Amino acid sequence: MAERPASDDTSPVDEQAFDEVVRFTSDLIRIDTTNRGGGDCVERPAAEYVAEQLADAGIEPRVLESAPGRANVVARIEGTDPTADALLVHGHLDVVPAEPDDWSVHPFSGEVVDGVVWGRGAIDMKNMDAMVLATVRAWARSGRRPRRDIVLAFTADEEDSAAAGSDFLVRRHADLFADCVEGISESGAFTFHAGPDLRLYPVAAGERGTAWLKLTAQGKAGHGSKVNRDNAVSALAAAVARIGEHQWPVRLVPTVRAALTALAELHGIDCRLDSDAPQELGREVDNLLGKLGGTAALVEHTVRNSANPTMLSAGYKVNVIPGSATAFVDGRMLPGGEQEFIDTLDRLTGPRVSWEFHHRETPLQAPVDSPTFDAMREALEHFDPGAHAVPYCMSGGTDAKQFSRLGITGYGFSPLKLPPGFDYQALFHGVDERVPVEALHFGVWVLDRFMSG
Repeated sequence: MAERPASDDTSPVDEQAFDEVVRFTSDLIRIDTTNRGGGDCVERPAAEYVAEQLADAGIEPRVLESAPGRANVVARIEGTDPTADALLVHGHLDVVPAEPDDWSVHPFSGEVVDGVVWGRGAIDMKNMDAMVLATVRAWARSGRRPRRDIVLAFTADEEDSAAAGSDFLVRRHADLFADCVEGISESGAFTFHAGPDLRLYPVAAGERGTAWLKLTAQGKAGHGSKVNRDNAVSALAAAVARIGEHQWPVRLVPTVRAALTALAELHGIDCRLDSDAPQELGREVDNLLGKLGGTAALVEHTVRNSANPTMLSAGYKVNVIPGSATAFVDGRMLPGGEQEFIDTLDRLTGPRVSWEFHHRETPLQAPVDSPTFDAMREALEHFDPGAHAVPYCMSGGTDAKQFSRLGITGYGFSPLKLPPGFDYQALFHGVDERVPVEALHFGVWVLDRFMSG
């Protein structure tokens, strides 16, 4: 495990917390909460496990089912300052599917091999659930109380629509979060090795909005051997090709601009990004991304809107021209870029193809000059001296979108100290998902320092 700084002698984090965070991660991985979509998931056993660990520490959990087996857990830890706003700490219990034949170890084994915990959810995001549990249980053993109330939420259904999870909690149990103004969750505060002597911790302060689209083309059904100028498949295929080939313009939102500025400074690159002309700004940004090398991966997917065709469906026999055809597109919208996205899709689909939002969630931004961001930076850099916490915007989305409807500003902050060559982002929904034991220990230390302050 990493060496504890001398200034943290009073921390309640102890050997039991380190043992528990590994055990909790393994145990939660072994509870198969695969979310196949369309309601095909059962989080209840994992929710009961979490509730048991909280209750054992004297923290009263509420298990809230949105449907049979679709369970969420919410608990509150009272702080010492009743005038302070509460902090929401949330993590989801479901995981995406995993095919065992593709893995080096069984994805639901939770096996610990050579100091690494393996399995689906090790990164996304049962590790964070375990770190939070280990931290608050250490508080309970020592009698420590945080400065402000901490509201814990362990949710269902994040890997699908969130309807059974955070959306249900926001709609039906908003009172449990009434005094929460900020929240932390997944996909931020991991080590990104930008060079031999440059360690970054990207803290998420924004998310692109979700825009899953359904495209439909109507045409004239007929025999496949006859000329058909009203072919739905042809019309749809042309629209899908236009969408796939479209080059979206650069649009810099404040979080991404702050990220680019910070990364350029740390790399010693002169960064202007001050052009008012969209095309010139696009050239400036693309030029900077080219100079950033591998570090560009932190920002290159969030300087533009995007739309990727993902599914096609038409016809039932090769010699029959169908009367309709459908496609699905995974679109993502930057904050403030929603209308541009809609107008562009109207143009790209054209008059022959209609489209609608299959699922839509709002883009998010959080301030990077806030006391909360400063506290996250301080906690990370305290336990990894010489490293640099930087803001970034997530290309995808989290449960923070649903909680934002309650006025809660969300950050991605699930701290992990990772070794060089450990491709954290590739393991999200990837094969051989795993997390180092030392990274979990680091996360408990950082969460304790941040959440208790």
